[in-house]
Amino acid sequence: MRFIVSIIWALLIGAAISYVLASMGNDAFNLTQSLTFSAISFVGILIVDLALSAASMSKE
Repeated sequence: MRFIVSIIWALLIGAAISYVLASMGNDAFNLTQSLTFSAISFVGILIVDLALSAASMSKE
């Protein structure tokens, strides 16, 4: 459940940031590109989180 809520928030926040940046640059908003970037960012953050939690568990 934690990951489902996290990915939903990542997609929404990523889309909002992409919309704001596209508007500031007078560029068209591309939803597909925004969702792709958000999904890749979520996977990257998830990998870092899992690696850090595994490192902290091995120290204990």
